[in-house]
Amino acid sequence: MTVALEPPTQTAVPRLLWLDLTRKCQLKCAHCFNESGPEGTHGTMTRADWTRVLAQAAGCGVRAVQLIGGEPTMHPDAPDLVGYALPLGLRVEVFSNLVHVSDTWWELLQRAGVSVATSYYSDDAEQHNAITGRPSHQRTRANIEKAVRLGVPLRVGIIDIGDTQRVSQARADLEILGVADIRVDKVRAFGRGARGQAPDMAQLCGRCGSGKATIGPTGDVSPCVMSQWMSVGNIQDAALADILGGAAMAEANASIRAVARLGGACDPDEECSPGSPGSGCTPRA
Repeated sequence: MTVALEPPTQTAVPRLLWLDLTRKCQLKCAHCFNESGPEGTHGTMTRADWTRVLAQAAGCGVRAVQLIGGEPTMHPDAPDLVGYALPLGLRVEVFSNLVHVSDTWWELLQRAGVSVATSYYSDDAEQHNAITGRPSHQRTRANIEKAVRLGVPLRVGIIDIGDTQRVSQARADLEILGVADIRVDKVRAFGRGARGQAPDMAQLCGRCGSGKATIGPTGDVSPCVMSQWMSVGNIQDAALADILGGAAMAEANASIRAVARLGGACDPDEECSPGSPGSGCTPRA
């Protein structure tokens, strides 16, 4: 359907929009906040739906989008979405596990305005692979090294799941590879990381929806990628500006702030700690 784009209020305009494209991923990480994996799907959003989102986002004043999932590079329309977003003046970050990067993707990642983010768990291949559920360490590490060599803007998050994980050694390994932007975060109790528990707003940083919003693979809009059970509207039924400035989003944000403790000085231009691995933001434990 065709929806009119209403001018948003100043407070409704996010600077960063997550496009959560897919639940399909080569890996099956033990802590995955949305339970993505090889059996996942791309949802119900079409290419036309996603390009409409990008056009509306640019019209709203959004400055950057992050393609995430799942593994966004597995979505068949993702390369076209990058090519569509850049002429609109949107910066694009691709959050990839870097297990498989095609020649097409390497070309895209080297375009001006495009950057890549990834997760790394250990310098020890066996430990890293145990966390991701697949023999991924060698490929991810090699592609991190290649990204640095090609000059692709890169940041890497280390997710500390506890136990005997070699977090400091992983950081040292990344530094050896030439990675400059390295951040560490704790696993959050959402999805598989919750181990069967219901979502708990106290696990959120408290700034969800502040300068940010997420659109999932079925079109549902939520304050952040880790609060997707709190749908505030669907982009297939309403304009982005209307949803972002609507009562449901305001109520969701108020509910989160009433429970979650604000942790640190989060920058709306950067990632959200619960939403994306690697931030220095410290949400409520």
